[in-house]
Amino acid sequence: MKHYIIGMTGGIGSGKSTVAKMFADLGACVVDTDAISHQLTGPHGGAMGEIEAKFGEEFINDDGSLNRQAMRDYVFNHPPARKKLEAILHGRIREAVNKVIEQATEPYILLVVPLLIEVGTYRPIISRVLVVDCEESAQIERASLRPDMNPDAVRAIMAAQTDRKTRLRVADDVIDNSGSLSLLEPVVKQLDQRYRHLALHRSQEEI
Repeated sequence: MKHYIIGMTGGIGSGKSTVAKMFADLGACVVDTDAISHQLTGPHGGAMGEIEAKFGEEFINDDGSLNRQAMRDYVFNHPPARKKLEAILHGRIREAVNKVIEQATEPYILLVVPLLIEVGTYRPIISRVLVVDCEESAQIERASLRPDMNPDAVRAIMAAQTDRKTRLRVADDVIDNSGSLSLLEPVVKQLDQRYRHLALHRSQEEI
């Protein structure tokens, strides 16, 4: 059976992780490429050997994990280095995504890809694009609370991402995450029901 896959994206600090957890709690199969990337670059993760070989030990923490701040600063100032890092990670991430999709038994799959629009790798396998949206000022405020982040670093990441208008233009569905969790929950529940219906309808057509 071909799985029904929704590609979810949004700018940094938009609340993708919060929304993804809500879908997971409702029974969706959530595949987060950011989480996979963190596993690959965690202590002695699957990508760390090649990263150390190609970038040097100055980007490796004592526990064998990636020094994210050092790497982030470096690749933003050296575009070829960004491409080199992406070449190391993207194939491994796609392989991990494929494994989860192959084994999934849930009604539908929510594939969370921060750079879904910028990188076309996953577009052929998704049926809909869901964008988590909020004001840019809220993005900066939220993301600046993360470890090793500050407003300038957040703005630099936002500048490298697809702009808000473009994301909204390509979206099939939009979740406005400008308010509280209590406002978010009914929207997620409504979309969950819609995706279940669409997935069931599509699977019946395949029979």
